[in-house]
Amino acid sequence: MLIDLAGAVAATSGGKAAVLGRLLRAGLPVPLGFVVPTSAYGQAVAGLDLSDAGAARQLILRAPSAPALVDEIAQALVRLDGRPVAVRSSATSEDTAEATAAGQHDTFLGVIGADRVADAVRSCWASVWSERAVEYRRRRAADAGHPAMAVLVQQLVDAEVAGVTFTGSDIRIEGSWGLGESIVGGQVTPDSWTVSGDAVTHRSLGEKAVRADRQGGEVITRKVDIADRSRFCLSDEEVLRLASLGRETARLLQGPQDIEWAIAEGRIWLLQARPITSALPDTASSATGDTTALTGTPGSPGIARGPVRLVHGPGDFGRVHTGDVLVCRTTDPAWTPLFGVVAAVVTETGGMLSHAAIVAREQGLPAVLAVREAMTALPDNAMVEVDGSAGRITLL
Repeated sequence: MLIDLAGAVAATSGGKAAVLGRLLRAGLPVPLGFVVPTSAYGQAVAGLDLSDAGAARQLILRAPSAPALVDEIAQALVRLDGRPVAVRSSATSEDTAEATAAGQHDTFLGVIGADRVADAVRSCWASVWSERAVEYRRRRAADAGHPAMAVLVQQLVDAEVAGVTFTGSDIRIEGSWGLGESIVGGQVTPDSWTVSGDAVTHRSLGEKAVRADRQGGEVITRKVDIADRSRFCLSDEEVLRLASLGRETARLLQGPQDIEWAIAEGRIWLLQARPITSALPDTASSATGDTTALTGTPGSPGIARGPVRLVHGPGDFGRVHTGDVLVCRTTDPAWTPLFGVVAAVVTETGGMLSHAAIVAREQGLPAVLAVREAMTALPDNAMVEVDGSAGRITLL
């Protein structure tokens, strides 16, 4: 039943695995792995009542894993040298030119053993029916059905540095210490670079206060050493290597790509590549002479006005109304339903390539990221204008 990653195609293995399989076949540095195909998901949900998303999710989570599948997973893990693995969704609707579904389905890192991998596979299946995934499909006018879910299992790269490359006429790169979860989840403001031709033309030091690392069979978050916070996590030579690999990936996939990568023991690994569904704002436009405005990183273009709604966590979701400007420290994929309500998004941490920024761009919401002390400087209910192209918030 299982498919070697090198043989993955979209019809059986979903968008994410199919692209990585193509890169692997082309000789690019992709961690080895295998795919639990969409047919296994089909067998698991056959006969289940999927009319109620919440109930469907619980039914899938509670169902025992098929013994034959667990046996196959155990054999496949031996071929991966028994190393900890990443278990990631690869739905048929993910990483397409129309929608990334960034962060909408579950990922599990540092998983050890066949039983735990099988549990993680079942959780990935169930995440098709999570509130955030259902709302994302509704907003994308894709709720006539639901995607078939394959699951990708790969050797985990214990990253010393990880990040994202955004290809185009210029190359944009963001990076931070440890696993990439801290970047894509918006938990840090990463270091960033722009590469034009063969030269690094822009550098910006981020605020890398925390990092995610594997410890045994789990991922932990810990503080970054003070010395590492104040220095760039990549050398210019590494930035140029990443830019070159990004261009090679874009040529192979025939279009600009959003690429996740990790570096361990000096070696670059490609973890994901997906088409760019919406362009990044031009960081050159973020300069402003208005000293009364708050400024940050342009995350999603456009201008919107509305009342500030300070949100500290899910407990505040009920306070958010249509047309509000969401102001928070950071968001994670579980906040996706709010993106269908608010007029704009402002965060205190995060980069242009975080899941929150990608979803905001897909849904046409202006977003400004890495605005220091935004939750203190912007009073609840105050009227503001958010300029996501310039990275500016103005009190009205």
